Amino acid sequence: MNQDRREVLNAGAGALLAAAAGSEASAGPCTPRGAPGDFDFLTGEWRIRHRRLPPGATAWDVFEGEATCWSILGGVGHVEELRIPARNFAGMGLRLLDVNAAVWTDFWVNARSGVLTPPGQTGTFANNVGTFEADDVDGDQPIKVRGIWDEITGRSHRWRQLVSRDGGASWEENWVMQWEKV
Repeated sequence: MNQDRREVLNAGAGALLAAAAGSEASAGPCTPRGAPGDFDFLTGEWRIRHRRLPPGATAWDVFEGEATCWSILGGVGHVEELRIPARNFAGMGLRLLDVNAAVWTDFWVNARSGVLTPPGQTGTFANNVGTFEADDVDGDQPIKVRGIWDEITGRSHRWRQLVSRDGGASWEENWVMQWEKV
């Protein structure tokens, strides 16, 4: 990775860390505890097969992407630079561990705006599966969003996004990313 680009991304991650420092997440009494290094499986260069169901669509949109990911702050943070060259799209995932609460927050930044997209999804890993959730809105409708990291091996993993429009009673999968290490 280009050293200048890494320095710029690390500086941006530091600014986001400062902005997120005031957000507190709480782990329930039976909630698995997050730990430094939980996202180490993501470190490296990746090719990604995306399958996305656009809002209101019945057919899945399939496209290719790539990512470069690395750990920061001794495993308490993790940065993902996602690129989709065919769509002239890039973004950054920033995952931060609230060490005291032992809960991760997964943030997103679209490169076109450079703005941290709230809310971050909070969660932890249990049995090699990371589950992250947030309350959000779609227009004026409250929704719940869930991101799941699973099928984690040394060379591949999957990320899925699901949305609930009924307070979590049912979930609709609308994005699947199959990651393969380069």
